[in-house]
Amino acid sequence: MQFPRDFLWGTATSSYQIEGAANEDGKGKSIWDVFTHAPGTVKDRSNGDVAIDHYHRFREDIRLMAKMGIRNYRFSISWGRILPDGTGTVNEKGLAFYSELVDCLLENGIRPFCTLYHWDLPYALHLRGGWLSPDMPEWFANYTTIVADALGDRVKDFITINEPQCIIGSGYALGVHAPGLKCCAADIVRAAHHLMLAHGRAVQVLRAHVPGVRVGYAPCGDPCVPYTNSPEDIAAAREEYFTVHIDEKVGPAWNIAWFSDPVMLGQYPADGLVGYEQYLPDGWQEDLKTIHQPLDFYGQNIYQGQWWRRGADGKPEHVRYPAGHPHNALEWPINEGGLYWGPRFLYERYHTPILITENGMDAHDAVSLDGKVHDPNRQDYMHRYLRALGQAVADGVPVLGYFYWSFFDNFEWAHGYQERFGLVYVNYQTQERILKDSAYWYQQVMATNGENL
Repeated sequence: MQFPRDFLWGTATSSYQIEGAANEDGKGKSIWDVFTHAPGTVKDRSNGDVAIDHYHRFREDIRLMAKMGIRNYRFSISWGRILPDGTGTVNEKGLAFYSELVDCLLENGIRPFCTLYHWDLPYALHLRGGWLSPDMPEWFANYTTIVADALGDRVKDFITINEPQCIIGSGYALGVHAPGLKCCAADIVRAAHHLMLAHGRAVQVLRAHVPGVRVGYAPCGDPCVPYTNSPEDIAAAREEYFTVHIDEKVGPAWNIAWFSDPVMLGQYPADGLVGYEQYLPDGWQEDLKTIHQPLDFYGQNIYQGQWWRRGADGKPEHVRYPAGHPHNALEWPINEGGLYWGPRFLYERYHTPILITENGMDAHDAVSLDGKVHDPNRQDYMHRYLRALGQAVADGVPVLGYFYWSFFDNFEWAHGYQERFGLVYVNYQTQERILKDSAYWYQQVMATNGENL
């Protein structure tokens, strides 16, 4: 299997899931700091107050990355660590932490990819309306300016927002993630619009403040995978992938096209406007000029896929998985076709190089009697998905790179510490790190540029 010589092999994390130090060095509370301390919000009743203590252990963690051969690392910044109130006075200790983190990465030969927002909104801004507030785009632009001026001399790769669908869908529609709201469709549509406008403003800031910057966006969504390779099934899967279904309960919260067409094409999908235009804020058409900023890459987080075919009635038809179909520990179905058809369909629509910003497997990992962590299921998952991605590359899709999620086991949001996605096993009581078998396997993938696949 042949990947481009400059293919970006890497791994990823996010601030709230690994940093800990929730109340140290002037950091302000985030919506997740508050949400996880409310009863019934996290399955194992845990929180990210300590997480894996990366705030204090980042130097040894980065040395471990370097030892494993990681050359590209995607991390996120805690907005509240930089601006405790979301706006106003900068917390210099928080800014210094990220500056030292970047320096340490570069000293170890690791290229930093900085995600500006991975869900941990300052709680003070939530109290002022959060993503429902029309002021959010400018608050985000101000925060981006501070980060760009502090880190832009060394960091050239930025991702504005991670998984906008989850931010709105889980946090504002279903209420299972912070801030735990269950909004009506009207509010969901407005919050999503403000989020995309914030993305556009952040891109403008980064272009103005960081010479040589490369900017992307990282939405998510399960690709629709053709059940067969017939032209009819391929067309049906493509059609379904970008269709906006009108749902007054959750709005367009989980849709690909609704969160990407404005960003990538400068327009809302026409089928979505039929049901949701009535909820967009006044002047939304003019906002599209700001939302639609040129991007260097289109990031996508892909973990699974769903089968679709052309039904007898001529419409796309979902094909259920048979009994016993393989799945991960979270019961997400394993379908490596997602990492072929997702990038292919997205490139056909948006004509922008693709970066796989997250892909990985949750498994029931444990330390064996020999003191090692054997995770053959994860290794097999990665092998299957990377072969599919390699085939997409071979078929002409310009895929820039692949970031495995996650480098460490960590706090997995509403699931707490029950689920493990990491290449590195973490003992949460002792903070010991153990490289899993999959880590050593991925080390060889990176070293051979995928030739061993």
